[in-house]
Amino acid sequence: MPDKETYDLIIIGSGPGGYVAAVRAAQLGLKTACVEKSSRLGGVCLNVGCIPSKALLDSSEYYHLARDHFAGHGIKIGKVSLDLAVMMARKDTVVEELTTNVRKLLEGHGIKLIQGTARLQGKDRVEVTSEKGKPYTIQGTSILLATGSTPVEVPGLAFDGQRIVSSTEALSFDSVPKHLGVVGGGYIGLELGSIWMRLGAKVTVIEMLPKIATTLDGQVGRALDRILRKQGLEMRLKTRVTSAKSTVKKVKVTLDAAGKEESMTFDRLLVAVGRKPLTAGLGLEEVGVEMEPKTGQVIVDTSYCTNIPGVYAIGDLTPGPMLAHKASAEGIAAVECIAGRAGEVNYDTIPAVVYTWPEVAAVGLTEEEVKARDIPYCVGTYPFSGAGRARCMGEKEGFVKLIAHGKTDRILGVHIIGPRAADMIAECVLAMEFGAGSEDIARTIHGHPTFAEALQEAALAVRKCSIYAS
Repeated sequence: MPDKETYDLIIIGSGPGGYVAAVRAAQLGLKTACVEKSSRLGGVCLNVGCIPSKALLDSSEYYHLARDHFAGHGIKIGKVSLDLAVMMARKDTVVEELTTNVRKLLEGHGIKLIQGTARLQGKDRVEVTSEKGKPYTIQGTSILLATGSTPVEVPGLAFDGQRIVSSTEALSFDSVPKHLGVVGGGYIGLELGSIWMRLGAKVTVIEMLPKIATTLDGQVGRALDRILRKQGLEMRLKTRVTSAKSTVKKVKVTLDAAGKEESMTFDRLLVAVGRKPLTAGLGLEEVGVEMEPKTGQVIVDTSYCTNIPGVYAIGDLTPGPMLAHKASAEGIAAVECIAGRAGEVNYDTIPAVVYTWPEVAAVGLTEEEVKARDIPYCVGTYPFSGAGRARCMGEKEGFVKLIAHGKTDRILGVHIIGPRAADMIAECVLAMEFGAGSEDIARTIHGHPTFAEALQEAALAVRKCSIYAS
């Protein structure tokens, strides 16, 4: 129904960027409305991204451990069977609980929730179209775009939602595919491939580049490739998918491997080659909001304002890694700028995590980036096989790698592949935020036995660099 009120801030999108921004705006005293087209809040992350994928990753890991590893701990449970419907129901429950909590959070802060599809009508007006009723316009002093992203569709591999699918459908298969093809060796493809491999599928990852997870430190990426192959993932590198044709039960794929054509048949084909900003239907072109021609990203300044005064953008719409925590940080910073405060994000300390097992987590520069910038550096590494806690759990794969400036000892980057890497990286982010050196971590007492001791040992290894030898 028509809303005649005027708001200090209208936020379009209720994902990790939008809902966090809305809460911060309310805390700063801004009268705020949040427009969301879906009946459930939380955006891609909570509904069909981060949360459901991690729920399935955990469930599939438990199944894998029960089937293949409990016996080694002296736990005999007999034949293990899978009830996929129950697993999916648990995932859906987790999603429902979290999205409900987001609604309660926003309502508790007095934020006006408006369900409908939003479209810019000017620098201070938004048209809202609900499923029922005519379009109407709401007005706000500032508008924040936080609509997130959508999977990239590859020519010749159009999504049909059944056999050729995006990450969204791959989170809700009704049966375990006998053979799953994954186009793209990035973190989405590797995580979803790991889920279905653990549950019994044969999984083939097809990547046109010579390596998987190209944004990772090279040493870490090579270790991840080796470990995943050992687990059973088939990797087809330097291979391009030229076409795919689906039938009622199969998908026939044509491949180009170094100029040689071949074909493969899968039960399902997951296309996970990346995501793109979700700007369709927002009316950005009509209002005159500037975007990058090639990427479709919205161009913003240091305060997250577009070229249209009063119109701001954050998260996957803007340049940088498409990560939920990046969107949240930008949402807070943008709102603080709107409120006349100093809001900023330190892009040098945004952590990235790949939730395979072992996990991969990183912050800062890779060794390749340090070399390319001609920065003098020292490296310290330590394997988890040397950590008592890791051996107790039987998780000896992986290592910690710490890169420090060769002259100042300031930490430039930390890269972890191993158990609980996703949690360990937080200490490294904090250290870099405070400008710490490797010596600071080396001299910090870490509990024993813990996984984090491997980080301390890696920092101690940096101290053996020639710069300190004298």
